Formats: sequence, C-alpha cells, structure tokens
Amino acid sequence: MREEEIEKIRGVVRDCVSKHLYSSAIFFADKVAALTNDPADIYMQAQALFLGRHYRRAFHLLNASKIVLRDLRFRYLAAKCLEELKEWDQCLLMLGDAKVDEDGNVYDAKDGNLIYFDKDGEDREINISSAICFLRGKAYGALQNRSQARQWYKAAIKADPLCYEALECLIESHMLTSEEESNLLSSLQFSPEDGWLSSFYSCLIKKYDKESTVEARFKKLENEISGSVSGSSMISTLVNNTDLLACKAEYYHQCCQYQKCFELTSGLLEKDPFHLKCTLVHLAAAMELGNSNELYLMACNLVKDYPSK
Repeated sequence: MREEEIEKIRGVVRDCVSKHLYSSAIFFADKVAALTNDPADIYMQAQALFLGRHYRRAFHLLNASKIVLRDLRFRYLAAKCLEELKEWDQCLLMLGDAKVDEDGNVYDAKDGNLIYFDKDGEDREINISSAICFLRGKAYGALQNRSQARQWYKAAIKADPLCYEALECLIESHMLTSEEESNLLSSLQFSPEDGWLSSFYSCLIKKYDKESTVEARFKKLENEISGSVSGSSMISTLVNNTDLLACKAEYYHQCCQYQKCFELTSGLLEKDPFHLKCTLVHLAAAMELGNSNELYLMACNLVKDYPSK
C-alpha cells in the first residue's frame, strides 16, 4: 500500500477519535500499525485502545513494544493504563525510579543529581515530565502516602506551571499551608505571556491574608487580563469567568460576608448549575444564613446528579 493511502487511513483514525468513534478508530489504527510497524502508529493504536477503555490490551501492546522504556510517551501511556486498572504499585514501577524532596525538586535515583525539566515540544504542550510527576502523585495518593503525593504534585507544577491539575490537587486536598502555597507560586517559572495565569493562581490559593492584600490580587488579575486580551467583550467574559467569581465567593465566605457570597453563587449557579466548587461555597453560605429550603433543594439535586460523590 502506498504511503499516501496509509496517511489517509491515519487521517480516518484521527477523525474517528475526534468524533468519539473509538471502535472505528481501533479498527483502522490496528491496520495502519500492522502495515507500517512504525512506533508512531503503534502509539496511535494504543491511544485508540486507551480511549476505547481497552486498558489491558493497550498496556499489553505498549509493554510488548521494544521502546516502552526508552520513549517517555509510551511509558506514560502504559502507566495511565495501569492507573485505570488501579494497579498503583505497577504504575509507579512503570514510571521509573526518581526521588523528590520536600520542595518538589526531582533527583535521579541512581546518581542523586538534580533533574532539570526543560519545556520540550510545542510551546503550548504540557511537559511530559510534568505529567509523569503528576501521575506519580496520583499513585501515591491512591496508596495513602500523602507526603509523597504532595511532593510529586509540587514537582509536577514546578516542571510546568500549565499543569493546573497538580495545583488543584494540592489546594482541594489542603496539602499545603497558606505560606507554603505562596512560596510554591513564587517559585514557578511562568513565561512572559502567562502573567495572567500567575495572577489567576494567586487568587485560587488560601485567602487568609489581609483583605486589602486579597483584593489587590483580584485587581491585579483583572489588570493582567485587560493587558493581555484585546476586545472589551473578551475582557468582560474573562473577568466574569465562573472559576474566578467562585474564588471571589469563597473569599466573601471567609470574610463572613455570607449574604454577599450567597448572592454571587446564586447568580453563578444559574449560569453554570454543575460547577462543583461554586456549589460547595453556595451550600456553606446557605448554611450560615439558615436557608433550609435552599439546602434541601440543593441536596435533592446533588443526590440525583452526583450519586457517587
């Protein structure tokens, strides 16, 4: 089969994935990999299997390849399969040996040298090493090793500040003190165009500083957005972003401004009724205000919409 014909089938695989037709993607990816035996095509087949929830088969395919321990993408995807299978110890083994200190600095397990994570690949790609650190954190968290989980989450976001999930886990699981959160943010290396992200992260962390300090964070973020985004409508959209306003509502709650908090979260939940962080702050404000009707209605909806939480 000619190369252009094979490339056409690769295009079909990518299109099937984008349309969530995973069985079709698996079928065609298998044929391409059989024709070429190219590592990139084997990886594409494994991705299709993973997306189709065939985790054991995807892991077998990756593990059988000669390059699984040489190519970080193969190793990471194999470890993701083990994550889905809840085989956490095997997941850590697949990710390889490395040590991390309390500050999130990663060291080679063999020679003890500090490992520096350069931003690889395209500018808007998450560093694969950051993703690996994050997965190590999830594995240790699942194994109830909270200390190691915290250190690897810190390593993940230090390796790449765009790895928001690592920061989210640290904040939502209350793994850091207010001072530790501030120190971590100040250690992150943001690119010049990501100044707005640095300011956004500063609004997510604990808000135990003086009111003027916290207000200044929100103001700085609004200025960063205004400076980096053109068009007044886009600026207005970002300033009124649900995540940002949920942080503001949380701040109002911590300041005991419960009515103000409740009014803000009520408006946000009309726009995005399934925003969980906003929902939690809304419930807390309703509790403080003694709004039993709202609590009952929210409870009924939560049981229906999130039965496993």
